[in-house]
Amino acid sequence: MEVIAVPGLPEIRPGDDLAALVADRIDLRPDDVVVVASTVVSKAAGRTASLSDFEPGERAREIADRITALTGEAKDPRFAQAVIEESEALVLDAPFLLAKTRFGHVTVNAGIDRSNVPEADLLLLPEDPGASAQALHEALDVPVIVSDTSGRPFRHGQRGVAVGWAGMPASRDWRGEADRDGRELGVTVQAVVDELAAASNLVAGEGGGGTPVTVIRDWSFGDHAGSDELFRDREADLVRQALEDWTYEDDS
Repeated sequence: MEVIAVPGLPEIRPGDDLAALVADRIDLRPDDVVVVASTVVSKAAGRTASLSDFEPGERAREIADRITALTGEAKDPRFAQAVIEESEALVLDAPFLLAKTRFGHVTVNAGIDRSNVPEADLLLLPEDPGASAQALHEALDVPVIVSDTSGRPFRHGQRGVAVGWAGMPASRDWRGEADRDGRELGVTVQAVVDELAAASNLVAGEGGGGTPVTVIRDWSFGDHAGSDELFRDREADLVRQALEDWTYEDDS
C-alpha cells in the first residue's frame, strides 16, 4: 500500500472546488481512495466563525466558569456556546467539553478547530461529512474519506479518524470467516475507514506543514462483507454511558 500526499494545494477558501483542485494535481486510478482533511472541506463550505457570533447563554457561562476553576485556565464562554450549538449532546462538560456531533461523532469541543484558520477565530466541522464525501466521490469517481484528528479513551495523543466516507463500506466484517486454526470469528469488525484515515494522517502531517489531501494506492477491501456502522449509539457505548452518568465534583 502506498500513501501519496497531493502536492501544491493552495489555501482553501469558501466556494473552492475541492474535487477539481485534487484532480488537477494527481492522476487518480480506479482503485485509489482519496482521504480529505475535514478542515479543507469546512473551509470550502465556509464553515468559519468568529467568537463574536456566539452569545453565551447561562449554561455556557456555567460551563466556562467551572472549567476555569478546575483547570486554572480561562475558558471563553463564547467558545463553550459554540460547542453547545454544534453538538447534539454534551457527553462531558468538565474538566473539558466532550460532545456528540449531529452526525454521530463523539469528540472534544465538537471538533471545533482554532489552528490554521486565517481571518477567523474558529473552524467548525462540516455539517454533514458523509454528504461532503459523497459529493467528492461522485466528482472524482473513487472512494473518498473525510478525516479528522481525534483522541481516544485510554490513549495519549491523537490520530486520524473518519468522520465521513462514500464509495466504500466503513468496515470489513470478518464475522463468520475462519482464523488459521479453523475457528470461526464471532466479533471481528475492522474499521477500515479509520485505519486508512490514520495512515493518511502520517503522511498528511499536522500544524504548519500539513498537506490536507492524500491518495491511498494499491489497497484492496478484499472479499469480505462490509458494514457502514461506525459510530456507536449510546446503548452500545459503555464508556459514553459511564461519562454521562458521572458528575464531576468541584471541591473548591
